[in-house]
Amino acid sequence: MKRIELTITALSPLAIGRQKPGGSINEVEQYIPGSVLRGAIAKYILHRAGMELENLAANGGDFAELFLEENPAIFQNAYPAVAKVGSKYQILNNTIKVLPATAVSSKANPGFLHKGHGVFDTLIDSFCAEQFNHPYDPSSLKALEDGVDPRVEAYNSLYSKHDQHYCTHTATSRLLTRVGINRYRATSSDDILYSIEVLNEAFSTLNKGKNKEWSNYVYRGYVNVPDNSLGKKLTNFINDNSEVFRLGGSVSRGLGKVKITAKEIPLPDDIPSRIDAFNQALQIRWQHWSDAFGEPNPMSNTLTESLRDRTFFTLNLHSDAILTEDWQRTTVISREMFKEFAVVEDPSLQLHTAYSSYSYSSGWNSAWGLMKDVELVTNKGSVYLFSTQNRQMWEDALSNLEWRGVGDRTSEGFGQVEICNEFHQIFRECAV
Repeated sequence: MKRIELTITALSPLAIGRQKPGGSINEVEQYIPGSVLRGAIAKYILHRAGMELENLAANGGDFAELFLEENPAIFQNAYPAVAKVGSKYQILNNTIKVLPATAVSSKANPGFLHKGHGVFDTLIDSFCAEQFNHPYDPSSLKALEDGVDPRVEAYNSLYSKHDQHYCTHTATSRLLTRVGINRYRATSSDDILYSIEVLNEAFSTLNKGKNKEWSNYVYRGYVNVPDNSLGKKLTNFINDNSEVFRLGGSVSRGLGKVKITAKEIPLPDDIPSRIDAFNQALQIRWQHWSDAFGEPNPMSNTLTESLRDRTFFTLNLHSDAILTEDWQRTTVISREMFKEFAVVEDPSLQLHTAYSSYSYSSGWNSAWGLMKDVELVTNKGSVYLFSTQNRQMWEDALSNLEWRGVGDRTSEGFGQVEICNEFHQIFRECAV
């Protein structure tokens, strides 16, 4: 198995549309979906081979192995690597993650410290409060110090940790307005005026008076290839053709030009340590709740005993997911679904809580020349808290889930997951 890191530098605006069903406005995505990367690379491979109209399902060689086999390469989303550090935007080499849906920040001044009132996570505290039959209504301590509204709300963002500080990763966009030209009169045509929302190709790194310095936006994504030799070939192919790929729509109008470089990186193998850190934080927090609210009731006594026997872990969606149970769309990964995804038969597995929301997704399939079906998707950032008495059965299975993802269309970047995101250990009194 090979994991390939893609560094995508925008050389022109990117028109990566996101049109919701029934809507008349075509918004732009704030990242590059895995399906866009997969389509662009597949299209160029076919173009080079001159096989765009041939049926490759029967004997397509490396192409079929990469895109059409039962275990194809998985193209994950590419998220913006640009973040504001201090007063200056810059490109960071840190791992870019999605904040859990349980992360909250002050309504009065949201955002990480040094800009806002700080962000903290509520999963462990809300789980403890529920088990103690106690209401949980968190507030922002920094907002209380400043004497403003202390209420908090969900804070959705991409983030990374840089020099012990957390920062938000974003991409900016703008509207490009175009007008049609009459070929005979060389003047603007009637009724041909339109605007396209695009991702900017550059950002200002220095802004002193009239002197501005600009740098190109960079996005970072990953490709998981099940075969080592095939991964090497794909890496070489991308690097040999790094400036020929076009992403998104309106490429005939000069949009979508990028430079892609590929690099093989080691597979993450720290899942056991992440699970240990999460359970240690949960045990300590449980003890704090016991100290604060006196002797635990009989129910909590049972749970305290249970905490010693069970291993808790979270499943965090790192991208939107398409989930189906009993032929119906759902936004909750049930106990049975999770065992099926992981191919583990564990009767002790329990789902304790789920935080999820939904949206819709569609797109354009260049190979078919048709619109893709409108799918109900579970939004990235969703969190599911599970526990088991048989930890040893799950460690390899969880590692495989991080590799493959969950749900449908995982090869297009849907259903990327992370086990035990470290942000669950950021509590209210130490907001970051």
